[in-house]
Amino acid sequence: MDISKSDLEAIRQTLGSLTARIYRIERKLGIDPAAALDSLAPSEPAPEIREAEVPVSSPTVVAEPESPRQARAFPPVPVIPPRPVFSQPVPESETNLESRIGSHWLNRIGITALLIGVSYFLKFAFDNNWIGPAGRVTIGLLAGIAVVAWSERFRSRGHLLFSHSLKAVGIGTLYLSLWAAFQVYDLVPSSAAFVMMLAVTAATAAMALAQDAEILAAFALTGGFSTPLLLSTGANRELALFAYVAILDLAALLLVTFKPWRRLLVMSYAGTVLLYAGWYFEFYGKSQFNLTIGFATLFFAIFAVAPLVTLQPEGENSFFASIPAILAFINAGVYFLQAYGMVADFDAKYMAWFALVLAAVYIALSRQVRARLQTERAREILYFLHLALAIGFVTVAIPIRLDAHWITLGWFVEAGVLLGVANRVKSDFLNLFALGALILGVIRLLLIDNFVTTRLLFNARMATYAVAVAVLGTVAWYAAKREDDMARTVSKAALIALNVLALMSLSYEVSDYFSRALTDSRALLDSRSPTFWANFHGIEIERDFTYSALFMAYGAMLMVVGFVRRTAFVRWQALLLIAATIVKVFIYDVWQLDKGYRIVSFIVLGVLLLAISFVYQRDWLQLSAKAQTSEEGAGA
Repeated sequence: MDISKSDLEAIRQTLGSLTARIYRIERKLGIDPAAALDSLAPSEPAPEIREAEVPVSSPTVVAEPESPRQARAFPPVPVIPPRPVFSQPVPESETNLESRIGSHWLNRIGITALLIGVSYFLKFAFDNNWIGPAGRVTIGLLAGIAVVAWSERFRSRGHLLFSHSLKAVGIGTLYLSLWAAFQVYDLVPSSAAFVMMLAVTAATAAMALAQDAEILAAFALTGGFSTPLLLSTGANRELALFAYVAILDLAALLLVTFKPWRRLLVMSYAGTVLLYAGWYFEFYGKSQFNLTIGFATLFFAIFAVAPLVTLQPEGENSFFASIPAILAFINAGVYFLQAYGMVADFDAKYMAWFALVLAAVYIALSRQVRARLQTERAREILYFLHLALAIGFVTVAIPIRLDAHWITLGWFVEAGVLLGVANRVKSDFLNLFALGALILGVIRLLLIDNFVTTRLLFNARMATYAVAVAVLGTVAWYAAKREDDMARTVSKAALIALNVLALMSLSYEVSDYFSRALTDSRALLDSRSPTFWANFHGIEIERDFTYSALFMAYGAMLMVVGFVRRTAFVRWQALLLIAATIVKVFIYDVWQLDKGYRIVSFIVLGVLLLAISFVYQRDWLQLSAKAQTSEEGAGA
């Protein structure tokens, strides 16, 4: 197509206009136009367009010289490649499941099948006497060593999973060959078999450290704890067995000190408990108490210290970060129950001092937690766990050592001490345990304790109730100082429980007093004489009147406290108690009491009600002003 001179001129003007606009935009944005053009310019200069190459219909026109900026060649427009066609993506869960089946499950099934096949072949060869006993053991040992060595070739090529699987086969073959050499063919003595198995365990542990492989360390522990079972002869060798187990536990503790392999602690503890329990139920007797309790204490100490020295994992929120805390809790419970079973054969009350010693141990461990652990979450978990264990052992020691109501008193004293310490150090955790001990004491006081008193007021029951009231009052006092809703609820519940227990204790004293009077009346008078029945009825009337007087007096006391302390909650309790007294006086006393007691009951009740009414009418607490203020606020 021919381009006329006017068309070229129009194109030149359009390009110039666009160039000017771009220049103004770059200046406004703070961009150096020359630098921008230099960055966009191609590495090789663009070929010049000669005028002869432009077809024109009019005579040739020589173009005017342009400035260097105008003469720059712009980079070519990149070609957009066609959109690639993707196949339907496979869900990640299906991919992970497929990968796990192919790489893990099939691998383990293959190992199992291989072991079974080799076992069948060897059994067939042995049954046909192709290979003698010494040859069989030698083949097994050489095969195990060869498989372990062969696995290193796959490890060097990056196939770690397959390499570890081959090592499991090889190590298992070594243990089984040594077991056969001792147990089946009697080719070597137990000491030699033990030393060779120990060498296999040590070599596996060395490979685990050298290759930084936790799975190999697990193989070593498995083989180590299997050795006593493989070499067992049924004889009682407590010292040798438990000394060997202690060495394994210390080795596992050393491993987790330098490597974050916390699952090894679980394996080591499980192996220790299984071997200890198997020996205990088979061989233990009272004569072995000292040695057995000594080893049990050693095992307990190893796993009690383990949470303080284990290397912290990088993933603090990982489940495995909580393994030491879980293990510490289980270790404490198992050790205490096992020691209780042994000590109970002599005197179970010694376990109270045993529990107190454990409480002191865990208090000391809780103080070490903050100094040794680095991560905040691990510190909090172990610190509070050790405190909980210490408090738990103190709580358990009380019923073991004490009897009857002394158990209740012990729990109340424990609650009071915990409450004081908790509010001194500002610990809600200790407050919870204080409330727990207090609840235990109240439940036992109301449902279990059975008091036999011989004197009025100054007796064990009154003392126990007084301690309970004092602790509940302390709880209400400390909780009232706080501003959160939970603390207010606890304070109100403690106040209600305090008043209920106080009124119950006084009512028990009234009941006991008149019960003794009735008993004395039966002893002094003949039950068939009119004098006896008149005296008996008079004592009952006095008892019923005393109950009414007690309720009125206690209600009046609560009302006075409510007015003085300006607390509506206490005043409402007083009103409810006085209401119950009104019901008793008008429904029961009016028919049961004699005229004299009836008159006194109504007069005292009337005076009390008028006094309370007068206080409310005088509005000493300015309740009407508060009500008016609240109504105005609601209207606004």
